[in-house]
Amino acid sequence: MDNSLSQRIAARDWFYEFDLPNDLTAPCRTPEHVKPIHPTRLAMLWDALDPYVAERGGWGQMSAIDIACHQGYFATQLARRGARDVLGIDARPEHIADAELIRQAYGLDNLRLAQHDIYEVKPAQLGSFDLVVCYGLLYHVEHPVGLLRLCRELIGANGGACVVETQVVPNMSGTVDWGSYEYVQPLHGVFGLIDESHETHVPEASTTGICMAPSIEGLIWLMKKVGFKQVVRIPPPENAYEQHRFNKRVVVAGYV
Repeated sequence: MDNSLSQRIAARDWFYEFDLPNDLTAPCRTPEHVKPIHPTRLAMLWDALDPYVAERGGWGQMSAIDIACHQGYFATQLARRGARDVLGIDARPEHIADAELIRQAYGLDNLRLAQHDIYEVKPAQLGSFDLVVCYGLLYHVEHPVGLLRLCRELIGANGGACVVETQVVPNMSGTVDWGSYEYVQPLHGVFGLIDESHETHVPEASTTGICMAPSIEGLIWLMKKVGFKQVVRIPPPENAYEQHRFNKRVVVAGYV
Protein backbone atom coordinates (compact mmCIF):
# COMPACT_ATOMS: atom_id res chain seq x y z
CA MET A 1 0.00 0.00 0.00
CA ASP A 2 1.52 3.34 -1.03
CA ASN A 3 1.74 6.28 1.36
CA SER A 4 -0.76 8.35 -0.59
CA LEU A 5 -3.45 5.68 -0.28
CA SER A 6 -2.65 5.16 3.40
CA GLN A 7 -2.97 8.86 4.10
CA ARG A 8 -6.27 9.16 2.25
CA ILE A 9 -7.72 6.26 4.21
CA ALA A 10 -6.42 7.60 7.52
CA ALA A 11 -7.91 11.03 6.78
CA ARG A 12 -11.48 9.71 6.49
CA ASP A 13 -14.03 8.49 9.03
CA TRP A 14 -15.21 4.93 8.59
CA PHE A 15 -18.42 3.23 9.67
CA TYR A 16 -16.69 -0.17 9.73
CA GLU A 17 -13.56 -1.71 11.21
CA PHE A 18 -11.50 -2.84 8.22
CA ASP A 19 -8.64 -5.28 8.83
CA LEU A 20 -6.47 -3.59 6.22
CA PRO A 21 -3.07 -4.84 5.07
CA ASN A 22 0.21 -3.56 6.50
CA ASP A 23 -1.31 -3.23 9.97
CA LEU A 24 -3.24 -0.13 8.91
CA THR A 25 -6.60 0.42 10.63
CA ALA A 26 -9.13 2.79 9.15
CA PRO A 27 -10.40 5.13 11.91
CA CYS A 28 -13.86 3.82 12.85
CA ARG A 29 -16.46 6.31 14.10
CA THR A 30 -19.04 3.71 15.14
CA PRO A 31 -19.68 3.78 18.92
CA GLU A 32 -18.13 0.87 20.81
CA HIS A 33 -21.47 -0.59 21.89
CA VAL A 34 -22.66 -0.67 18.25
CA LYS A 35 -19.49 -2.14 16.69
CA PRO A 36 -20.62 -5.78 17.19
CA ILE A 37 -23.33 -5.19 14.56
CA HIS A 38 -20.94 -5.71 11.66
CA PRO A 39 -19.31 -9.00 12.77
CA THR A 40 -22.83 -10.28 13.51
CA ARG A 41 -24.11 -9.33 10.07
CA LEU A 42 -21.06 -10.84 8.40
CA ALA A 43 -21.33 -14.13 10.30
CA MET A 44 -24.99 -14.40 9.32
CA LEU A 45 -24.13 -13.65 5.69
CA TRP A 46 -21.70 -16.57 5.60
CA ASP A 47 -24.24 -18.81 7.36
CA ALA A 48 -26.70 -18.00 4.57
CA LEU A 49 -24.30 -18.31 1.64
CA ASP A 50 -21.44 -20.71 2.42
CA PRO A 51 -23.49 -23.96 2.27
CA TYR A 52 -25.32 -22.74 -0.84
CA VAL A 53 -22.09 -21.76 -2.61
CA ALA A 54 -20.36 -25.03 -1.66
CA GLU A 55 -23.12 -27.00 -3.36
CA ARG A 56 -22.59 -25.00 -6.56
CA GLY A 57 -18.88 -25.37 -7.10
CA GLY A 58 -17.40 -22.89 -4.64
CA TRP A 59 -16.88 -19.15 -4.41
CA GLY A 60 -14.76 -19.00 -7.55
CA GLN A 61 -17.90 -19.77 -9.58
CA MET A 62 -19.99 -16.99 -8.05
CA SER A 63 -20.87 -13.50 -9.23
CA ALA A 64 -22.36 -11.14 -6.63
CA ILE A 65 -23.88 -7.70 -6.22
CA ASP A 66 -24.00 -5.66 -3.02
CA ILE A 67 -26.91 -3.21 -3.24
CA ALA A 68 -26.28 -0.01 -1.27
CA CYS A 69 -22.74 -1.11 -0.56
CA HIS A 70 -21.99 1.98 1.58
CA GLN A 71 -18.21 2.08 2.17
CA GLY A 72 -17.70 -1.34 0.65
CA TYR A 73 -17.46 -3.51 3.75
CA PHE A 74 -19.60 -6.42 2.56
CA ALA A 75 -18.63 -6.05 -1.11
CA THR A 76 -14.96 -6.37 -0.19
CA GLN A 77 -15.75 -9.33 2.06
CA LEU A 78 -17.45 -11.10 -0.87
CA ALA A 79 -14.48 -10.37 -3.12
CA ARG A 80 -12.00 -11.54 -0.48
CA ARG A 81 -14.06 -14.71 -0.02
CA GLY A 82 -13.17 -15.53 -3.60
CA ALA A 83 -16.21 -14.56 -5.68
CA ARG A 84 -15.07 -14.25 -9.30
CA ASP A 85 -16.91 -10.95 -9.86
CA VAL A 86 -18.47 -8.55 -7.34
CA LEU A 87 -20.32 -5.32 -8.11
CA GLY A 88 -21.01 -2.80 -5.35
CA ILE A 89 -23.51 -0.03 -6.02
CA ASP A 90 -24.61 2.93 -3.93
CA ALA A 91 -26.56 6.15 -4.48
CA ARG A 92 -24.04 8.37 -2.71
CA PRO A 93 -20.86 9.19 -4.68
CA GLU A 94 -18.86 9.67 -1.48
CA HIS A 95 -19.60 6.06 -0.53
CA ILE A 96 -18.35 4.82 -3.87
CA ALA A 97 -15.19 6.90 -3.43
CA ASP A 98 -14.65 5.41 0.03
CA ALA A 99 -15.27 1.88 -1.21
CA GLU A 100 -12.77 2.43 -4.02
CA LEU A 101 -10.08 3.31 -1.47
CA ILE A 102 -10.77 0.07 0.38
CA ARG A 103 -10.78 -1.90 -2.88
CA GLN A 104 -7.36 -0.50 -3.72
CA ALA A 105 -6.06 -1.21 -0.22
CA TYR A 106 -6.96 -4.89 -0.55
CA GLY A 107 -5.91 -5.02 -4.22
CA LEU A 108 -9.19 -6.59 -5.29
CA ASP A 109 -9.35 -6.90 -9.07
CA ASN A 110 -12.57 -8.93 -8.77
CA LEU A 111 -14.49 -5.98 -7.27
CA ARG A 112 -16.22 -3.26 -9.31
CA LEU A 113 -17.97 -0.18 -7.92
CA ALA A 114 -20.58 2.06 -9.53
CA GLN A 115 -22.96 4.81 -8.47
CA HIS A 116 -26.62 3.89 -8.99
CA ASP A 117 -29.83 5.07 -7.33
CA ILE A 118 -32.12 2.11 -6.69
CA TYR A 119 -35.14 4.36 -7.33
CA GLU A 120 -33.99 4.72 -10.95
CA VAL A 121 -31.80 1.74 -11.83
CA LYS A 122 -33.10 -1.07 -14.05
CA PRO A 123 -31.94 -4.69 -13.82
CA ALA A 124 -30.72 -4.60 -17.42
CA GLN A 125 -28.23 -1.86 -16.49
CA LEU A 126 -26.60 -4.09 -13.90
CA GLY A 127 -26.77 -7.58 -15.38
CA SER A 128 -27.54 -10.80 -13.53
CA PHE A 129 -25.83 -12.39 -10.55
CA ASP A 130 -25.62 -15.61 -8.60
CA LEU A 131 -25.74 -13.79 -5.27
CA VAL A 132 -27.55 -10.62 -4.25
CA VAL A 133 -26.79 -8.91 -0.93
CA CYS A 134 -29.23 -6.27 0.33
CA TYR A 135 -27.95 -5.27 3.75
CA GLY A 136 -29.29 -2.34 5.75
CA LEU A 137 -31.32 -0.88 2.90
CA LEU A 138 -34.86 -2.29 2.89
CA TYR A 139 -36.05 -0.27 5.90
CA HIS A 140 -34.61 2.96 4.46
CA VAL A 141 -36.67 3.00 1.24
CA GLU A 142 -40.18 4.11 0.42
CA HIS A 143 -40.84 1.22 -2.01
CA PRO A 144 -39.66 -1.95 -0.25
CA VAL A 145 -41.73 -4.24 -2.46
CA GLY A 146 -40.10 -2.76 -5.56
CA LEU A 147 -36.68 -3.25 -3.99
CA LEU A 148 -37.40 -6.93 -3.30
CA ARG A 149 -38.59 -7.34 -6.90
CA LEU A 150 -35.33 -5.77 -8.09
CA CYS A 151 -33.36 -8.23 -5.94
CA ARG A 152 -35.24 -11.13 -7.51
CA GLU A 153 -34.81 -9.78 -11.04
CA LEU A 154 -31.04 -9.47 -10.57
CA ILE A 155 -30.73 -13.24 -10.11
CA GLY A 156 -29.84 -15.03 -13.34
CA ALA A 157 -31.71 -17.76 -15.18
CA ASN A 158 -29.65 -20.46 -13.49
CA GLY A 159 -30.91 -19.43 -10.06
CA GLY A 160 -29.21 -17.86 -7.10
CA ALA A 161 -29.60 -16.52 -3.60
CA CYS A 162 -30.50 -13.18 -2.06
CA VAL A 163 -29.70 -12.22 1.53
CA VAL A 164 -31.63 -9.35 3.11
CA GLU A 165 -30.71 -7.72 6.43
CA THR A 166 -33.11 -5.17 7.86
CA GLN A 167 -34.56 -3.52 10.90
CA VAL A 168 -38.06 -4.85 11.59
CA VAL A 169 -41.21 -3.76 13.42
CA PRO A 170 -43.72 -5.74 15.50
CA ASN A 171 -46.18 -7.79 13.50
CA MET A 172 -49.96 -7.57 13.52
CA SER A 173 -52.14 -10.55 12.68
CA GLY A 174 -55.84 -11.17 12.24
CA THR A 175 -58.31 -10.04 9.59
CA VAL A 176 -59.57 -6.71 8.26
CA ASP A 177 -62.79 -5.70 6.53
CA TRP A 178 -62.12 -5.48 2.80
CA GLY A 179 -64.91 -3.35 1.38
CA SER A 180 -67.61 -4.77 3.63
CA TYR A 181 -67.97 -6.39 7.05
CA GLU A 182 -69.18 -9.43 5.12
CA TYR A 183 -65.86 -9.81 3.33
CA VAL A 184 -62.58 -9.90 5.25
CA GLN A 185 -58.95 -10.53 4.34
CA PRO A 186 -56.16 -11.95 6.51
CA LEU A 187 -53.15 -9.81 7.41
CA HIS A 188 -49.87 -11.35 6.20
CA GLY A 189 -47.62 -8.72 7.75
CA VAL A 190 -47.22 -5.01 8.31
CA PHE A 191 -44.94 -2.06 7.61
CA GLY A 192 -43.99 0.65 10.06
CA LEU A 193 -43.64 4.19 8.67
CA ILE A 194 -40.53 6.03 9.88
CA ASP A 195 -39.72 9.68 9.17
CA GLU A 196 -36.05 10.30 8.36
CA SER A 197 -36.68 13.54 6.47
CA HIS A 198 -34.53 15.44 8.99
CA GLU A 199 -31.69 12.91 8.61
CA THR A 200 -31.19 12.59 4.84
CA HIS A 201 -27.74 14.18 5.23
CA VAL A 202 -26.65 11.28 7.47
CA PRO A 203 -24.62 8.71 5.49
CA GLU A 204 -26.58 5.77 6.91
CA ALA A 205 -30.04 7.29 6.48
CA SER A 206 -32.65 7.28 3.73
CA THR A 207 -32.04 9.47 0.68
CA THR A 208 -35.72 10.56 0.59
CA GLY A 209 -36.67 10.55 4.28
CA ILE A 210 -39.61 8.15 3.88
CA CYS A 211 -38.90 4.74 5.40
CA MET A 212 -41.01 1.59 5.56
CA ALA A 213 -39.77 -1.13 7.91
CA PRO A 214 -41.40 -4.56 7.56
CA SER A 215 -42.40 -7.09 10.15
CA ILE A 216 -40.54 -10.40 9.98
CA GLU A 217 -43.68 -12.21 8.87
CA GLY A 218 -44.36 -9.59 6.20
CA LEU A 219 -40.82 -9.76 4.85
CA ILE A 220 -40.88 -13.54 4.49
CA TRP A 221 -44.33 -13.46 2.85
CA LEU A 222 -43.24 -10.76 0.39
CA MET A 223 -40.03 -12.55 -0.61
CA LYS A 224 -42.07 -15.62 -1.49
CA LYS A 225 -44.57 -13.49 -3.42
CA VAL A 226 -41.91 -11.82 -5.58
CA GLY A 227 -40.50 -15.16 -6.66
CA PHE A 228 -38.12 -16.71 -4.13
CA LYS A 229 -38.92 -20.40 -3.98
CA GLN A 230 -37.42 -20.97 -0.54
CA VAL A 231 -37.16 -18.29 2.14
CA VAL A 232 -35.23 -18.96 5.33
CA ARG A 233 -34.63 -16.81 8.38
CA ILE A 234 -30.97 -17.03 9.43
CA PRO A 235 -30.55 -17.41 13.22
CA PRO A 236 -28.14 -15.01 14.92
CA PRO A 237 -24.94 -16.36 16.50
CA GLU A 238 -24.73 -16.72 20.28
CA ASN A 239 -22.66 -13.54 20.66
CA ALA A 240 -24.84 -11.55 18.27
CA TYR A 241 -25.39 -7.80 18.39
CA GLU A 242 -28.32 -7.00 20.68
CA GLN A 243 -30.66 -5.90 17.86
CA HIS A 244 -30.30 -9.28 16.15
CA ARG A 245 -30.38 -11.19 19.40
CA PHE A 246 -33.70 -9.62 20.41
CA ASN A 247 -35.36 -9.82 16.97
CA LYS A 248 -35.18 -6.09 16.22
CA ARG A 249 -33.03 -6.79 13.13
CA VAL A 250 -33.14 -9.95 11.01
CA VAL A 251 -31.34 -11.67 8.18
CA VAL A 252 -33.52 -13.55 5.71
CA ALA A 253 -32.26 -15.53 2.72
CA GLY A 254 -34.26 -16.23 -0.41
CA TYR A 255 -33.19 -18.99 -2.81
CA VAL A 256 -34.24 -19.53 -6.42
